[in-house]
Amino acid sequence: MDIAAMSMALSQAKVQQQASVSVMKMAMDGGKSDGEMLTQQIDDVTKAMTQSVQPHLGANLDIQL
Repeated sequence: MDIAAMSMALSQAKVQQQASVSVMKMAMDGGKSDGEMLTQQIDDVTKAMTQSVQPHLGANLDIQL
């Protein structure tokens, strides 16, 4: 194998590796945002369930001066 062919093969391998890393980063970012959205939804459902079980809590504010 001559030097030019080896150089081209190494260059192609480097480009393929960079593309793989870019795709993996995009997948990780998507997973991270999905996880954050799921956490927010769980918090919202928990608050709604607490309010439905004890609807009288937090409805009134008693202030004395």
